[in-house]
Amino acid sequence: MLQAIDLTISYDGNTIVKNVTLQVEEGEIVSIIGPNGSGKSTLLKGISRMIPCESGRVCIAGQELQSMHTKRISQMMCILCQSNQTPADMTVEELVSYGRFPHKKWYERLSSSDYEIIDWAIEQTGLSTYRKRLVKSLSGGEGQRAWIAMALAQRPKVLLLDEPTTYLDIAHQLEVLELVRTLNKELGITVIMVLHDLNQASTYSDRICVIRNGQVALSGKPSDVLTHDMIRDVYGVEAEVAYIHGSESPRIHPLRKAQAN
Repeated sequence: MLQAIDLTISYDGNTIVKNVTLQVEEGEIVSIIGPNGSGKSTLLKGISRMIPCESGRVCIAGQELQSMHTKRISQMMCILCQSNQTPADMTVEELVSYGRFPHKKWYERLSSSDYEIIDWAIEQTGLSTYRKRLVKSLSGGEGQRAWIAMALAQRPKVLLLDEPTTYLDIAHQLEVLELVRTLNKELGITVIMVLHDLNQASTYSDRICVIRNGQVALSGKPSDVLTHDMIRDVYGVEAEVAYIHGSESPRIHPLRKAQAN
């Protein structure tokens, strides 16, 4: 579904992402993890073309993004960043309607079929009773669901999420991640997301990609990636890795900072 091949991304002469290759199959949830400043969000933005890549290429459904019109890319892929802002007077319904813009010509108004998709996206995200509410009046979890509804209205094949649980309490973090997993399983949307919480990455991912110093340190199933050695080597933390009740998803219990060799 999506390939990032030998991506290199630099800021002000500093290379942040170095020759990263990442392949994501259709219908997968892939989480990108790694220490602060390792290049996770930069990689996601490079994949989406929000920021330019110094070298390398990105392909979606076999087509190179570089050769695709921006509007076509927007029809196939959507990115939601950590902090999203709306005008003070924008309602949930108005925000969600923006998801239809990539499918319209600049002079076209929303059609009845567009409004059906908007209604569907609002319903899918459990926001039917909030549709006339101002986005700024929503709680953090509700606000994230509103942005995800906007992305759904866009009808993308691939959804990119940059730390979707940032600033949310634990209950709302789980609410958002459960929604993402439901949309993935029921609608077949391919998801690539940056996460900080290793246990959340373990629970909600089909595969995990570990980024360290702008390069892929490890990639694979959660059980193969989330090991004691990886956590010590990449994060500098000693941790217990346990499996509960026969689960295939490891649980991480940080213990202490690892001693330097």
